[in-house]
Amino acid sequence: MRRCTRTGCARPAVATLTYAYSDLTAVVGPLATVAEPHSYDLCEEHALRLTVPRGWEVLRHAGEFPAPIPHADDLEALADAVREAARVEPAVPAGVDGETGRRGHLRVVPSTE
Repeated sequence: MRRCTRTGCARPAVATLTYAYSDLTAVVGPLATVAEPHSYDLCEEHALRLTVPRGWEVLRHAGEFPAPIPHADDLEALADAVREAARVEPAVPAGVDGETGRRGHLRVVPSTE
């Protein structure tokens, strides 16, 4: 997830700011699909409160900024990680009888019934 590029802001980005210097215009639109080197990602608050120097114009996206959609590569990586975790057999530590064992912070305790 991309973050707002404003200093000290850690909120997720929902908008992209691009400057058209020749037209003295700042354009604030929906989050670009790819981060560009000459544009800035902004959270909703900073996108709505942006001010520009005197003589400049701001063109803003009308309406709400849609939440960013996870990239297909992110979803595929998550699915691959889940598949990989499902394939791993839980290991019983060496030297432990089959009835009690310890894995990480969990412990298998035999039934007393």
